[in-house]
Amino acid sequence: MTHSPVKHLHSLPVLLNKPPQAWADLRGDALHPDIYGIVLFHQTPDGVIIATDVSGLPHGQGTCSGRFFAFHIHEGSACRGSATDPFSAAGGHFNPAGCSHPYHAGDLPPLLGCGGDAMTVFLTDRFRLDEVIGRTVVIHENADDFTTQPAGNAGARIACGVIERFTISQQPQF
Repeated sequence: MTHSPVKHLHSLPVLLNKPPQAWADLRGDALHPDIYGIVLFHQTPDGVIIATDVSGLPHGQGTCSGRFFAFHIHEGSACRGSATDPFSAAGGHFNPAGCSHPYHAGDLPPLLGCGGDAMTVFLTDRFRLDEVIGRTVVIHENADDFTTQPAGNAGARIACGVIERFTISQQPQF
């Protein structure tokens, strides 16, 4: 029997055309009011597929001015805080097993800025969707260095959204 070297890619168009099981509406803080994005979550037998589409990210000009942004699921259940830490209620990285960074369940691949936009799709088996419903997803101002404890020296939190079960009445504009 022959196995395809591409296990998941063939099902991606079908999956992404179905309503997600959960989603988060990302919004920027007061210093980044133009950030807006959607994070979609699809539970599969192999893990959770996360699809993210964000606009309004900070960006530079020129060939060598691309930006990476740390992207994490945090343990908190709200996107509020103070003027100096607008998303402090998001808490720390989601880390139910007590692992070191970058092995927290909530440590996700970085977003690659593209003229202020970012889009990514990936599969993770670090958590089941039910474990992150009600938690927050956060974009940080800097890249994650995947070394510094406890959070990768990722800088300030510039956007946040609460992960919610998806219902048709919440239908975002895709």
